[in-house]
Amino acid sequence: MKFYIATDHAGIDLKDFTTELLRQKGHEVIDLGPFDKERVDYPDYAVKVCESLLADPASQGILICGSGIGMSMAANRFHGIRAALCHDAYTATVARGHNDANVLCFGERIVGKGVAESILDAWIAGTFEGGRHCGRVEKIEAIKG
Repeated sequence: MKFYIATDHAGIDLKDFTTELLRQKGHEVIDLGPFDKERVDYPDYAVKVCESLLADPASQGILICGSGIGMSMAANRFHGIRAALCHDAYTATVARGHNDANVLCFGERIVGKGVAESILDAWIAGTFEGGRHCGRVEKIEAIKG
């Protein structure tokens, strides 16, 4: 699986952990930054991941900030992006299975490395169930706001 990943200054340590973990598990990871803890604005990095994902729809995105909330809000502004803020393996499983989520968001100040690994494992193992969920995902995609 190919992942585009980015963070803001509040998620650098968990981004670096996540990137290394995914690579150890055999996944391709494109790290879109930042690469130090100097203050940055999370929407700028959400844009980088979402634009990359929309240009490469077979891939997945990961966005990390302090809470994951800001990243998920920014990412969901893009048509074709279904970003899910996940705090545990269950929410990651449901996001993939029921919502066909293509961007995983979580917060360094909320989840630790062990929980992050369980979230990633559930995300990777998950697939869209289709069926009754298709119409709901289509309705999400049809929202023009």
